[in-house]
Amino acid sequence: MGRTREAGCVAAGVVIGAGACYCVYRLAWRRDESEKIWDEDDEDDEEESSDISETGVQTGEGANAGVGAAARLQGDSKARTEVAVELKSGPDVKVEAHSWAQSGGGLEAKAKALFSTLKEQASTKAGKGARLGTISGTRTLAPSLPCPGGRGGGCHPTRSGARAGSRASRKSKGRTRAKSTRTPATAWPVRRGKFNFPYKIDDILGATDLQKVLNILERTNDPFIQEVALVTLGNNAAYSFNQNAIRELGGLPIIAKLIKTKDPIIREKAYNALNNLSVNAENQGKIKTYISQVCDDTMICRLDSAVQMAGLRLLTNMTVTNHYQHLLSYSFPDFFALLFLGNYFTKIQIMKLIINFTENPAMTRELVSCKVPSELISLFNKEWDREILLNILTLFENINDNIKNEGLASSRKEFSRSSLFFLFKESGVCVKKIKALANHNDLVVKVKVLKVLTKL
Repeated sequence: MGRTREAGCVAAGVVIGAGACYCVYRLAWRRDESEKIWDEDDEDDEEESSDISETGVQTGEGANAGVGAAARLQGDSKARTEVAVELKSGPDVKVEAHSWAQSGGGLEAKAKALFSTLKEQASTKAGKGARLGTISGTRTLAPSLPCPGGRGGGCHPTRSGARAGSRASRKSKGRTRAKSTRTPATAWPVRRGKFNFPYKIDDILGATDLQKVLNILERTNDPFIQEVALVTLGNNAAYSFNQNAIRELGGLPIIAKLIKTKDPIIREKAYNALNNLSVNAENQGKIKTYISQVCDDTMICRLDSAVQMAGLRLLTNMTVTNHYQHLLSYSFPDFFALLFLGNYFTKIQIMKLIINFTENPAMTRELVSCKVPSELISLFNKEWDREILLNILTLFENINDNIKNEGLASSRKEFSRSSLFFLFKESGVCVKKIKALANHNDLVVKVKVLKVLTKL
């Protein structure tokens, strides 16, 4: 009975040992599989396909580390039991362990011997089976792009830069990467990688802080810092108490100096800041020095661009009063040409600007004598939306009233056939177009048409 119990215990030990060997086998197999998957994924990386060299141990199918466990229970009259465990760590490497000692020692000694052997085999497998390698090359992220205002930004890594960083932190790939001679491409065109600006662009600043921003704007040549400073000043110039403060701190010449730059973004932000400052009458007296330059730049810059729209808004603000309108009289033909060529938003802004001139009777003669494209008559078309029609009708109404009030109808001979006077007054085409709008679906447009027709 005692020998039968001893044989059963030994068999249980054999089963436990076999299970441990199988766990070691599965662990080693998973490691090899993960390395294989890792290697296949690396081959897809386009940036490293030309400069990676293998230095790891190359093994075939038979060389892959595996664990073979066999337990053989041999019974005879004396119930002798032998456990043999084979571990393959190389092509021809076999380790055989016997957990049974003929000299005795008991079940505890046999178990200790078995698990000691298994531990040694596992450590041998971990030492010989792992691939060794070093990484000699590094990949960097693209420079960060800070975000002033609504332009967007943040840190934009290259396509493979972030992936390489996360992989390197998880595991060594066991490869030696040769240093590449290629220059890493920058994913985003940036003006400056990083900069320190003491305020947020939407902060409402006091006089002391506004002075600091103006000092930064005056001293820096970095376009990115200039842009952030201009947006900050423009946002603060929307408040009346800061409009005076910026002028008193000498900020108007500092801002106006940047409308001469070639950078269209800087010019746009400078126009926006001056536009908010021009709401103040005292500021207009300072800005009038630059109004001709703004007008010329607005006419020659790219059609319908953000710079052109910003310049037109500034000119519209500067001509709300009659004080500085005469400074722009030489540009009347350009305004009407832009009214015909521009897109919807440019047309709206140009009409608002011209309406400012039509509300000043002193500018009527110069306005109606300028040459205009005959296609301008197409604006009196019911296909346009309400805002376009209301603005063009207001423009016609004001000019017609001024011609009557100034007595210019009697001196029609001094105006050419290509002039605004002939188009609006003599040709009769405008009157026919306006009468056709009397049946417009929009009630507001219909009321405006009736009002104009009663004044003819």
